[in-house]
Amino acid sequence: MTNLTLNLETVNLTDEQYYQLCIKNKNLRFERNTNGDLVIMPPADDETSNRNAGLTAQLWLWNEDNELGVVFDSSGGFTLPNGAERSPDTSWIPLEKWEKISPEEREKFSNICPDFVVELMSPSDSLKATQAKMQEYVDNGAKLGWLINRKKRRVEIYRQDKEVEVLENPSTLSGENILPGFVLKLAKIW
Repeated sequence: MTNLTLNLETVNLTDEQYYQLCIKNKNLRFERNTNGDLVIMPPADDETSNRNAGLTAQLWLWNEDNELGVVFDSSGGFTLPNGAERSPDTSWIPLEKWEKISPEEREKFSNICPDFVVELMSPSDSLKATQAKMQEYVDNGAKLGWLINRKKRRVEIYRQDKEVEVLENPSTLSGENILPGFVLKLAKIW
């Protein structure tokens, strides 16, 4: 099954209506692009879900030791500056940015782009669409992003004001200066 995109040009869901749609349909995964189109995504297959849990766990453990920010899994949603609502597979926001978000906003989809995002390709994902989403994150403030393609054992690294770097079959990835000291071990992600 692939993603289904509904053109909602004539509906114009408010942010609150979109949030309520997500809450009332928890068994479905939604995103909304910058045009306001509703993207309905199939659930991740078990293999991808397991790998994504491992990826999030590694980031969570690093963050617990360093206490530098807040980690999110794929069920978290963010309203980007361009108006799109996205749910990266794994993401991280520095503590100083998180603390500026009101408790009320945290209970919905915060108006913020994470500094670090990861998309883990699943069989239903389009490479071209996922690459566009990664570029959208960077264009909206993400400082570091990883697009992990398990099937090809390839990682695309997205950074602000730099060309995309492609790594073939790396064993680890560095969090660079965004996540100092974080090293993602890919052996169990592949």
